[in-house]
Amino acid sequence: MTRYLFFRILAAVPVLLGITLIVFVILSLIPGDPAMAILGSYATPENVARLNQQLGLDRPLFQRYFIWLGNLLQGDFGRSFALNRPVIDEILDRFHATLILSGTAFIICSLAGIAAGVISATRQYGLADKIITFSVLIGISVPSFFLGMMMILYFAVRLRWFPASGMYALYGGGDLADLLSHLVMPALALAAVATGVIARLSRAAMLEVLRLDFIRTARAKGAPERRVILRHALRHAIVSILPILGLQAGFVLSGAVYIEIVFQWPGVGRMLVDAILARDIILVQGGVLFVASCYVIFNILVDAAQLWLDPRIKS
Repeated sequence: MTRYLFFRILAAVPVLLGITLIVFVILSLIPGDPAMAILGSYATPENVARLNQQLGLDRPLFQRYFIWLGNLLQGDFGRSFALNRPVIDEILDRFHATLILSGTAFIICSLAGIAAGVISATRQYGLADKIITFSVLIGISVPSFFLGMMMILYFAVRLRWFPASGMYALYGGGDLADLLSHLVMPALALAAVATGVIARLSRAAMLEVLRLDFIRTARAKGAPERRVILRHALRHAIVSILPILGLQAGFVLSGAVYIEIVFQWPGVGRMLVDAILARDIILVQGGVLFVASCYVIFNILVDAAQLWLDPRIKS
């Protein structure tokens, strides 16, 4: 296990280097001058040239990349132009909000998706299977941001069950109940598409396992159906479902950008959009790299869990 994890971590290094290169090149190709965006009405040619020199933006592209990469390796993500504070401090301040939102959405989509897939597979072609399949198709087809806006209109504006935006109430809030009331709609909107994907693939994995001989043998020995499904079939199918969960974790993290804008959730996604509008390139680079690193780390953990459940993968 330790050897396998070591090589997985080693393999993640070129992936992260590739991400830094792609992020840096794409953001460098965005038209416009960041110095002019920062200076605003004070953007005279002399001021722009002076600020570009101070920020190092007048240097060649490859030189700027290696300076940025060298600083990253020392734990320095740079300093935000617009906020005038270290990028890593701003990311960490925002990340706990994104972690709460995306973590809750991921738990919802994992539990609901696997449960729907198991029920659908064990009742193949039955009424429950058809209802779940129809619901899954709707869940996959509706974009998260559109679902979020419809939920605000119905549950917040019309029924007034939940607050429409924010993470806490402006006055008199701040406790756990206040957080949960603000979390319900964005978490459900973010989890909808991922739940549909996990349900469909969990159904396929369960159907494949239910046709194997050891399931037939367990039933022939008189084992209760609930035990056959949960202890034998699901235990084997979960090995195929785990990589899907890893992929959906990335979808949930990236989808949090839209949901945080729709619900005004103060997370990394909203920070990235604000940074793009302000042309704060260093903050955007740091934020994208941080989220991508979280995705890579999560997939390594998923691989480790998959190996723990099925040691044959190692060979």
